[in-house]
Amino acid sequence: MSGHSDRNGGDSNSAHYAHVVPLSVLLTVFVALMILTFLTVAATWFDMGRWNVWIALIIATVKASLVVLYFMHLRYDHPFNAVVFLSALLTLLLFISLALLDSTTYQPDIRALQESVRNAGS
Repeated sequence: MSGHSDRNGGDSNSAHYAHVVPLSVLLTVFVALMILTFLTVAATWFDMGRWNVWIALIIATVKASLVVLYFMHLRYDHPFNAVVFLSALLTLLLFISLALLDSTTYQPDIRALQESVRNAGS
C-alpha cells in the first residue's frame, strides 16, 4: 500500500492546496504593517492618558490580524479556522479587559511615589 493514501483509500494530499497570494497583496500588507508600526511609535509621542494602553493594544491587534490573515493564509483557509481565531482573539480581549479594569486604582499611589522620588532628587 502506498504511503500517500489514507485509511479510506483516498489520496491524503487531494484536499490540501496551497494558495498563492499575489505579490501586490503581500506588498500592500507589508506597507500597512510598516505604517502601523510607525503609528505605534508615534503614539508614544503623545500622552493620551488612560487611552495609551488601549491604542497600543488596538494597533497591535490589527497588525497581528494582518499577519495571520495574509502571511499565515487564514483569509483563504476554511471558515472554521477563522472562527477559532476570532474566538481566541475575543478571549484574549476579555482577559486583557479584566486585567486592565483595576489599572486606574493604583494611579494615585504611583503618582505619589513619583512625586516623592522627584522631591528626594531635588
